[in-house]
Amino acid sequence: MKDVNSSETNDEAKPMGSCFRSMDKSELEALAISGIREHRRLIVADEAVYEEWTRASADPSVSSAVLETLQQEYAARQKKSESQQEELSQIIDALGYIPEVPLDGEE
Repeated sequence: MKDVNSSETNDEAKPMGSCFRSMDKSELEALAISGIREHRRLIVADEAVYEEWTRASADPSVSSAVLETLQQEYAARQKKSESQQEELSQIIDALGYIPEVPLDGEE
């Protein structure tokens, strides 16, 4: 099991954002737009899993194994979203602004 503090230190030591800083602004903007759209999709999917877990928790006929599986799925999704959001943040930092991204269907 990793110590949380040592994990954070290792993550901070990685110059991930530096690879984005050397990219062209148009490439960064395309990455940012793609990342924002992916983030929106992850949020919708995460909410669906959370709602299912909440409904299952209120249903006494649902087994504890199913509840545990839903909880683990939600936790895994949250971890993935956190990682994706960190990368998106680095892209936006390198770009210097948040590009406008219309909601799906508004383009």
